[in-house]
Amino acid sequence: QVQLVESGGGLVQTGGSMRLSCAASGLTFSSYGMGWFRQAPGKEREFVAAVTRSGGRIIYADSVKGRFTISRDNAKNMVYLQMNNLKPEDTAVYYCAADENSWIIPRSDGKTYEYWGQGTQVTVSS
Repeated sequence: QVQLVESGGGLVQTGGSMRLSCAASGLTFSSYGMGWFRQAPGKEREFVAAVTRSGGRIIYADSVKGRFTISRDNAKNMVYLQMNNLKPEDTAVYYCAADENSWIIPRSDGKTYEYWGQGTQVTVSS
């Protein structure tokens, strides 16, 4: 079955950096657009970043643009989220997700993603 397993979360101070990883299995990874989403306590899930199948096109939420970088390695079935200059408002559970129907443009609507990981907690202390 399809599995997406996130790792790399933890506690970091404001201004620090963290790299999240997502290992995919049970699917043809290069046939899926991949995205990162997050959910803070008491808030709705929100889009963070997404990348097309080939990695050729990427989109970011305005709140993370210039600080976060999404990347993927199709040879390793991995997607990453490099987070720099972290802020307390970045505190959330971060999820990776797979979108089978993403072709040319990566998508920010979580409803279009078929598979989700279990999430990894990121806490940014002030």
